[in-house]
Amino acid sequence: MSRSKANRKNFKFMSTESVTHLDESTFDQTVSASNVPVLVDFWATWCGPCRMIAPVLDEIAKEQGTAVRIAKVDVDNNPTLSNRFGIRNIPTMLFFKAGEVKDQVVGLTSKADLISRLNALK
Repeated sequence: MSRSKANRKNFKFMSTESVTHLDESTFDQTVSASNVPVLVDFWATWCGPCRMIAPVLDEIAKEQGTAVRIAKVDVDNNPTLSNRFGIRNIPTMLFFKAGEVKDQVVGLTSKADLISRLNALK
């Protein structure tokens, strides 16, 4: 087994308990029931840029506390959600307010940019 395959196999989650992991059965209720802005990161374990943004999302979740909600959707395990939102590249971060997509970022961006986009939805 190659080194990269071994790393992927041992790699389970890229985030802490402050980030919610959503799937097709929990997505709608979690996002639509939220009374705060929700950032949903569409990611995959094999995605290098996704691994780079994960600690930034963890920091935002910890720093913002209950003022925002940070969630993740694994595109490999949730293809219906990926198709529903037209996810073609990862990481893709969708910003929701009242259950509706209000903003989107594809690829890497700064922590300040993510916080600014979340604050615009408050």
